[in-house]
Amino acid sequence: MRSLVQYPRPDGQLVSAYLAEQEQNSTRPGVVVIQEWWGLDDQVKAVADQLAEAGYRALVPDLYRGKLALEAKEAEHLMGNLNFGEVAAQDIRGAVQHLKKTGSPTVAVTGFCMGGALTLLSAVHVPELDASIVWYGYPPLEYIDASKIQKPLQGHWALHDEFFPIAGVDQLENNLKAASVSYDFYRYDAKHAFTNPEADARHLPPLQYNPTATKEAWQRAHAFLKTHLG
Repeated sequence: MRSLVQYPRPDGQLVSAYLAEQEQNSTRPGVVVIQEWWGLDDQVKAVADQLAEAGYRALVPDLYRGKLALEAKEAEHLMGNLNFGEVAAQDIRGAVQHLKKTGSPTVAVTGFCMGGALTLLSAVHVPELDASIVWYGYPPLEYIDASKIQKPLQGHWALHDEFFPIAGVDQLENNLKAASVSYDFYRYDAKHAFTNPEADARHLPPLQYNPTATKEAWQRAHAFLKTHLG
């Protein structure tokens, strides 16, 4: 089943979202899916559909409140208007709480590019989540207090990422080790957005879809979700 829903943030504001699940009133584990900087488009909905087919309730918050970006400059503008701390502590936390209140016993957060950065912030600021999967995105590392990450974390990174250099991933990993965080990081011989089938159609050289890396990464992600969500 696919539907548009609304859920409350902790502060009471309502957020619209795309929900994909196999049946209503399900008690299946949940996954909050965080968009790339393009917005709540068909590609991120397809990720939610894939997760629903695998047996999860997948919820994609509409962080741009109905707006979509068709080109990079527009996406950069929309992303620049987001308060990342508020999105993690309110929009994403509310989504996790909503899935739990409506039947999911365990909930993970996963996100891509901008959504990857927000997933890391959520690992710090959303105590209700049970696991996180980050895809090629991180915020300025001074905003990540690794000592507050209490739940398992998985990360998928591109060795040739021009937006999120691998040196930053190495530093993030050092910080996680120092804080004794339970994590697994995987690095792929790929470019940014390597799991997005529409990456090549954007005609941006730093983006490139890589089906081999995508298959391997998703196998690892599904194994991780099965282990930590059930």
